[in-house]
Amino acid sequence: MVFDVGETLIDDTREWRAWSDWLGVPPHTVSALVGAVTAQGRDNAEALRLIRPGIDIAAERRAREAAGHGEQISENDLYPDVRSALDDLRSRGLWIGVAGNQTARAAELLRALNLPVDALATSGEWGVAKPAPAFFARLIDWAPGAAGEIVYVGDHPANDVEPARAAGLRTALLRRGPWGYLWSDDREVRADWRIDGLTELAALVTTD
Repeated sequence: MVFDVGETLIDDTREWRAWSDWLGVPPHTVSALVGAVTAQGRDNAEALRLIRPGIDIAAERRAREAAGHGEQISENDLYPDVRSALDDLRSRGLWIGVAGNQTARAAELLRALNLPVDALATSGEWGVAKPAPAFFARLIDWAPGAAGEIVYVGDHPANDVEPARAAGLRTALLRRGPWGYLWSDDREVRADWRIDGLTELAALVTTD
């Protein structure tokens, strides 16, 4: 079983607030724009480009780091069900991985949390990001077992569920975060399971 990161394991509130501070706009402005681009089916980075047209997000990330305002991920950023769910799944003998669209720096911060997982990687380390088929091809090579034996858990239909399914993985759509809530009832999203929390996973996969 492999997990997405943002709005699956990690509450992204801190990072979006950091961007609002960096760009000099109120947090609710960023939140509203993230909601707007989400509803339009656009990438969430488009919210930052609406605030500052032409922004080079990678360069701004480097500038934030240099100014001491870089990415931060701590225990408080984990959703409350994360550790208990991961512990339960591992106790049932499942291999647990984490792989999402994050920077290499985020991977370092996540590893520092010592989550109960077998492996962790980010798109920044792999050099390819979701929803590209190459991301999921890399994931299949990285995780043990055949594609059909891997469950990918995420909140985003376009980045997580559909491309993972196209790669032959099984999928669980998590009703969490703006994308998960917006599309949780969309019957065109073809997930194997729809869940309201991570603690539901153990019973689903062991009784299937």
